Amino acid sequence: MLETVHLYHTNDLHSHFENWPSIVQFLKTKKTYHAELQEQMILLDIGDHADRFHPITEATKGKANVHLLNHLQYDAVTIGNNEGITFSHDDLDMLYEDAQFPVILSNLYTELGERPKWVVPYHILTLYNGTKIALLGVTVFYEKFYELLGWKVKDPFQSLTETIQQVKDQVDIIVLMSHLGISDDEIIANEFPDIDVIIGGHTHHVLPEGKEINQTLIAGAGKYGRYIGHISLTIDTEEKKIITHKATVYPMDHEKEVCEETIQWLQQTSLESDQILSEVVGTLRENLSLDWFQDSTFPKLLVQAIKEWCDGEVAMVNSGIILAPLQKGPVTKKDLHRICPHPINPCKVFLKGDVLKEVIVQSRDEKMEQLKLKGLGFRGKVMGRMVFDGIDVRMKVLQDGKEHVTDIFINGEQIQADRIYAVATIDMFTLGPLYPEIGHAEKKIFYMPELLRDLLAWKLGKNSTKL
Repeated sequence: MLETVHLYHTNDLHSHFENWPSIVQFLKTKKTYHAELQEQMILLDIGDHADRFHPITEATKGKANVHLLNHLQYDAVTIGNNEGITFSHDDLDMLYEDAQFPVILSNLYTELGERPKWVVPYHILTLYNGTKIALLGVTVFYEKFYELLGWKVKDPFQSLTETIQQVKDQVDIIVLMSHLGISDDEIIANEFPDIDVIIGGHTHHVLPEGKEINQTLIAGAGKYGRYIGHISLTIDTEEKKIITHKATVYPMDHEKEVCEETIQWLQQTSLESDQILSEVVGTLRENLSLDWFQDSTFPKLLVQAIKEWCDGEVAMVNSGIILAPLQKGPVTKKDLHRICPHPINPCKVFLKGDVLKEVIVQSRDEKMEQLKLKGLGFRGKVMGRMVFDGIDVRMKVLQDGKEHVTDIFINGEQIQADRIYAVATIDMFTLGPLYPEIGHAEKKIFYMPELLRDLLAWKLGKNSTKL
């Protein structure tokens, strides 16, 4: 006899709640539909549901996200890097205390090498027909960042090897919830034949019909709740094995029906979050101006704060990190969250003078200043001009009509090619292709869990009487 089980999945919502009322209505309708047909439905989230860019997530420390998952009766979730390394240790440790679903994650441990109390390495579901499905979960291997927050994250491939050995003789089907990205998912499909389905996230890939590698189905549903993923598995109930599998995605922007109850809850929670974030952190005696492409006072204040916090010889940050100016008067946590919503931490890198010079010249290139960046924690619009503290960059318009760097001074002295400089900056520059020289630096010190807006709050509170 053949029966069909339906897996629905979300991933990388990043607290884009504008689509959530449509998602709720869509999934409730699907639950009713499958129940009428006596078909089993399983609902999963693949991580990065919570993102501190949104005031509701910021104010509730992610608890609002867990409430929304509870409301829809998710069967299981795993975590992404936004849950894992943008919340403090204590906040992550308490994030799921009210969860009504298992958090499946086999590669996260405490500093003592124990599993956190809110984590299970796998979860076994027994279907109506007796077929057993093991749900596995792994998250991206950001070892250094987890370590700084008091966690240990294990290599996900090693973790999978161990977990599969534990479950494969107990179950008929293995489904992996992977917050690793599409490239790793493809490697897993090739190297772990025991896994039947991989539902992925992290790289925000959309696979409209899934992708099959060695009889393993890979699925992914993009980002921001723009799609809901659906996998149907036709199972031989006697042999207890998958006969056919099919993946698809449903676009939510075409959904006209929304859950009014969810809309009202989000509106009320937004008001409550505004109240939580209304705490005054400092008072400005003068306006803080902002210009992404010219000198302005607000980015200068931020770069000074980064230099002080990280105890750097010099500091650098791009003006686009600040999204709006601030007017004189009291400044609240809500104000700082609005103008600096990024989950970005300060850091210090040690660079030779000749390398630092390359970075400075690259940063002053017009294409870099105009770059419209997506990802790496950046929640703004454009990179903007690099702002320095302790670095004096002399520029001159040459024959091509463009400004070029002619001289660089470090704390009043000409930059020295062989000298090592301690550069306070932001962790975004250590990731990805923006500044490879910074990413390849041998020595880096990351300051966590403080985000840039925490540094601004500290600086404003410290200097309120002077500003």
